[in-house]
Formats: sequence, structure tokens, C-alpha cells
Amino acid sequence: MIFYANALVDTNERDETGHKIVRRAMDDNQAYQAAMQGLSHALLTFWPDVVLMVSAFFTTAGTMQLMRMRNFRIVILCTEAPYQADEQLMRSQLADLVLLNDPTGIERYREITATEYMPHAYRPRVHHVLHPSQLEPGLASDLCFIGTAFKSRIRFFEDMDLDGLDVLIGGNDWGSVSPDSPVAKYVGTPLGEPDCVDNLQTARLYQHAKTGLNFYRRESEDTWDGVAYSCGPREIEMAACGLPFVRDPRPESDELFGKFLPAFDGPGDASEKLRWMLAHDREREKAAAAARIAVQDRTFLHNARRFLTIVDRL
Repeated sequence: MIFYANALVDTNERDETGHKIVRRAMDDNQAYQAAMQGLSHALLTFWPDVVLMVSAFFTTAGTMQLMRMRNFRIVILCTEAPYQADEQLMRSQLADLVLLNDPTGIERYREITATEYMPHAYRPRVHHVLHPSQLEPGLASDLCFIGTAFKSRIRFFEDMDLDGLDVLIGGNDWGSVSPDSPVAKYVGTPLGEPDCVDNLQTARLYQHAKTGLNFYRRESEDTWDGVAYSCGPREIEMAACGLPFVRDPRPESDELFGKFLPAFDGPGDASEKLRWMLAHDREREKAAAAARIAVQDRTFLHNARRFLTIVDRL
């Protein structure tokens, strides 16, 4: 999709400086359609028994109909529940099986097709505790947060008391934070520039931090009539990396971590609990060890085995 969206054609015209004028070869919708042609070719060449699609937000209805006509079993791993339920439900109509990352509202999916809860997982080769000899002092921080800069998150960090702490914030769109914002000094990339932190670098930063924080975006939560249940991938990955964190409460998070990782009810409370954790090394280390144990079976390999067992019953 990126290739087709960035393809340019010569207009056979020149600007006032003599340079060629080019334009996009196709708009976004045409780029999606062109990319799907490549997928359709791969499907008809390989002829799979099962097609596993992650989110499927860019997959066209025509491509999915082609899969159904050829009797490929379609499995969609829906990763954005409950935030984008309407989009996921629409695509689920063409699936033989839906694997849902949050069981909130799962009955709506089961009215359409077979649906199972599949929690977020981690990769042990990526998300693990480093040996002290592997640590790099330049990556150390008191608090590390990696995630998209939703406005609700920016406001939350602006309202926290982070003075005197070594804080690192990064992820998608934090470069757009206003230079006047009190969190601007904590952003790990130059303001005004595109920024993103890939999975490997995210784990590396977690492994060097003393504490973390999880705050769920509010933009989609406000449009959802109900309370989400599941932990997001951030909590699972931080726990696997041995990073203790303060939590935005959810039922599954309370079940997994409630006995040793504190939940907060606002930015002030989060600040106090974070500072307490930083001031108590032994308790922090015990909490980190307990969190690792709590998620030890939540690996991608475990999920893959369960996925194959479910598919075999279709």
C-alpha cells in the first residue's frame, strides 16, 4: 500500500524553475485496491487452507469475497476491541472465525460468526529481563512510556507531577506536542519531526527503565457504552520485560496485577504512587518479579497453539 500510495507519474509539465511536475499515480482508495491485487494473486497461487488476517482494516470486501468463493477459511484477529467495534463487526460478517482481543461485547460477534477471546501476548526473545552486563546507562530512565500521543494522554502527563524525575516519552505523534507543553522536555524525539518507536526499541527502553505507566486512551472509550475488560499489549509487554508500572484499572489488569501493581484514579494519584515505587527499590523489584510470573504463559507461541486447536474444529 505504501508503494502504490507513493507512486508518482510525470505530467509532462515543468514549473517556473524548470523542474518536472509530478502527481500521485492513484489516490488512497486506488492504492488499497492495487495492493489487494497482489494479495489476491498470492492467495490463488498458494491456495491456503486458512487465511489469518490481523485487523483486516485495509482488506477490501471484494478480496474477502474471493476468499469465500474459493472456500478458504477466513480468520480475523481483531486487535482493536472495544475501540473500533463497528468496523470489526462489519468485517466479521465475512469471517469463519474471529479472535477478539477483548471479550467486551463478544456476544455481538457470536451472533455473526464463531468468536473466541484471544488475549494480547508477548515474544520471550524480545520481551525479557536483561542481565546487568547488557545494560546501557544512556538508555536508563525513572519512568518510560511508549504509545501514541492521543490528546487525552498528553493532558494526563501534563497534569502529573514529574519534576525531578528522569522521564522518557515516545511513540507515534509525540513530535506534534507543543513546545510550551510541560511534557515537551520528556519527548525522546525532536519536536516537529515524524517519530515512531518500533517493537524492539520499545522493549529495549522498558528493560532499562525503573518504572512504567499504562494509561488507556479516552477518545474511543468515550464512544463505548461499557467498560473494557482486557489488558492492552503495553501492560503485558512491560510485565514480561520486568518493568513494574502504575495502572489505569481494568478488570483483567486487576485480576493479573492487582495484588502488587497499584492502580490510579487520576494524574495526581499516579504521580504519588509512581514516586513511592521509585523510593522503594526492594518492593519495586518484588512487584516486577510477580508481574513477570503473572504473564508467563501469555506468549505468542501459546496463542498460536490455541489458534490451531480452534481452527481445527471449524
